Amino acid sequence: MTRLLLLVLLILPLTALAQPTHPAVSSWLRNTTGVRGRHYVQGNATPIQDTAHANVQRVRYSATSAYVDCSGIPAYVIGPYLDGNPSQAGNRRYLFKIPLAPAPNAGAPTPVGLGQTGVLVNGVPVFNYADARSYNNLGVWHQNAVVFENAGFDCAKGHPTPGRGPGAAAGGSYHHHQNPSAFNIATVPLSTVCDIYLADGLYVPDSAQHGPLIGFAFDGYPIYGGYGYANPQQPGAVRRLVPGFRKRAIAARTSLPNGTGLPAAQHGPTLAAQPLGSYFEDYEYVPGLGDLDEHNGRLCVTPEYPQGTYAYFATLDATGNSVFPYVIGTTYYGVVETSNFPTMGSPNPTSVVVNEPTTTYTGPVGLAADAPAAPVRLTAFPSPTHQVLVVQVATAAPTARTVGLLDATGRAVAHDTLRPGATMCYFDTQTLRPGPYVVRMAGAGTVRVVVGE
Repeated sequence: MTRLLLLVLLILPLTALAQPTHPAVSSWLRNTTGVRGRHYVQGNATPIQDTAHANVQRVRYSATSAYVDCSGIPAYVIGPYLDGNPSQAGNRRYLFKIPLAPAPNAGAPTPVGLGQTGVLVNGVPVFNYADARSYNNLGVWHQNAVVFENAGFDCAKGHPTPGRGPGAAAGGSYHHHQNPSAFNIATVPLSTVCDIYLADGLYVPDSAQHGPLIGFAFDGYPIYGGYGYANPQQPGAVRRLVPGFRKRAIAARTSLPNGTGLPAAQHGPTLAAQPLGSYFEDYEYVPGLGDLDEHNGRLCVTPEYPQGTYAYFATLDATGNSVFPYVIGTTYYGVVETSNFPTMGSPNPTSVVVNEPTTTYTGPVGLAADAPAAPVRLTAFPSPTHQVLVVQVATAAPTARTVGLLDATGRAVAHDTLRPGATMCYFDTQTLRPGPYVVRMAGAGTVRVVVGE
């Protein structure tokens, strides 16, 4: 069956995924209503309106490629960065090129380097595991950004690079190193930043549904949330997909994952000083260990690719926290469009050029719009509440949706708008009478809540 699936993948771009219904054309969260970004400043829990437009500004496509213009700014609230990072996220005016007929790389795999390695459907770049530093700057024990930079991630688990070039005054490149869901969706959150600066993310992992299509790697293959079909060959029950990497069983950092011993001058810090998992070399890939290969993906069917594709997955552990290698492994599966890579020393964030006829996509807005619709799951918390009531959906809304709060008689007492590209909105309940209420959103049903004293 695996060989048959691979054969289908080789002929699929010529048959089943004609533009403009190709997921790499139709799945982007295009900003058609002028929604702008928002950010928190440390010490102020009220978001500040930005000038940059959020999400994706334009999608064009040819017979072979999709071209995506985006600011790199999401619709969900970002910041603050509590590790002293002085940068703010800026409009980077990205132009990305996504292959529509991705192909496996038959030669040496392309390493996943620093800077952008893929892009989420809201136009926010994905970075790899690294923070560009190593222990004692020796280039041996490479730091895991998810560990070392955790204090500087906002509630949505993102942060900006330092601003560079002519646009530096407007800020750096906001990005995610890991699953783009808020810290507080985990049963054991690894940060308390959401307690004050509450925000959402691109989606909320749902153990009952296949993960949404959240982005594309630069080889053109899709990136999904952490849950996939238990049987990769057909739709059905879903489960959390386990990566093939694991922490090494070592008592000291004296050797590399391939068993090569290191001279004493290149030994890493003790495990007491820096916990296991803090460095890339703390991990090893074990073929067949989990569901995913060394690239952190697999050949499988998905809701958007019912005939099969290779797909990466933003991996999670059992608590809902991100787990190594997070999004893409250390190498890509396919042939990479390298013009998407960062152009160091240039004011342009990529070297992509549109030098062929294209069509501007004007169809439904985002998140695999042409795929079979899944029911929207609506939740509200905390209940009972006497201050802020948070309303959340599992997947970012591609278009604005009105959310109403009704009292026991069915009278609307408040309403809010779920912004395009966001999963969360809020109600201040402090002025409401105690008692039962109902949250209602078209297409998502209702959920009962209680306002307390």
